[in-house]
Amino acid sequence: MRYFIQFAYNGTHYHGWQIQPNASSVQETLNKAFSVLLNETISIMGAGRTDTGVHASEMYGHFDTEKTLDIPILVYKLNSYLPKDIAIFDIKLVHDDAHCRFDATKRTYEYHINTVKNPFLQELSWYVTQKLDVDLMNEAAQLLLKHTDFQCFSKVNTDVNTFDCTIFEAFWKQENGKLIFTISANRFLRNMVRSIVGTLINIGLHKITLADFENIIASKNREKAGFSVPAHGLYLTNIYYDYL
Repeated sequence: MRYFIQFAYNGTHYHGWQIQPNASSVQETLNKAFSVLLNETISIMGAGRTDTGVHASEMYGHFDTEKTLDIPILVYKLNSYLPKDIAIFDIKLVHDDAHCRFDATKRTYEYHINTVKNPFLQELSWYVTQKLDVDLMNEAAQLLLKHTDFQCFSKVNTDVNTFDCTIFEAFWKQENGKLIFTISANRFLRNMVRSIVGTLINIGLHKITLADFENIIASKNREKAGFSVPAHGLYLTNIYYDYL
C-alpha cells in the first residue's frame, strides 16, 4: 500500500531535503523515524528537493508498506520521535500508482524579507535595509507570466530536459514590516525562485529596468540575471494534487 505524508520543516540545520553523504538531510531524518517506528526499512520519496537552509511549511512525500497503519497513533509517535524542526501533519492512504513528485500539478513558494530588524526572524527571513520600489517589482513579476523558458534563472549545471515552466501567479505583498514574494508554477528549476527574487530586487533598487528584465529572460543566460538571494528566506508553502 502507498501512503502520502504531509509535513513541514525548518531547514536551518539541514543540508536540504535529499540524502547526502556526511551531511544531515530531512529525507534521511524521516527515513530513520519511519523505519524505527514501523520496524521495517522505509524509503521516502519527496515531492521535490529543497536546498540547504530552505524551509517547507507544506511538503509531501510517499512510501510503501504492507502494513495497515493506525494513522493518528503513528502521527503522534512520529511527532514525539522526530526533532522539533520537523512536524508531521497527516498520512493518507492513496492509490498504488500515486506519485508525490510527478503527480503534483502546482507548487507555491514564498520568499520572506524583513524590512525592520527583528532578532526572531534572523534565520527565517532575509533582512534588507535598502528602500525597494515594490510597485515596480510587482510590474516585473507580472512579466514572468508572459514567458515559459526560464533558463536564465536556472543553475547552469542541472540535469533537466526542458527549462519550460508555466507560472500561474507571481506577486509581492507588504505586511507588518515584512515583504513576501509568492510564486506558483507547474514546476521549478534549480535555484529558480532565489534568482528571480534577486533579479526583482535589482528592479526594486532601480539597478535594472523592466526592459532589462525582459531582455534577461530572452537571453537564457544565468550570468545576465541577478544574484541568488539567501536560502533562509525561502519557503515551499503548497503542493497541489488533483486527488487530494
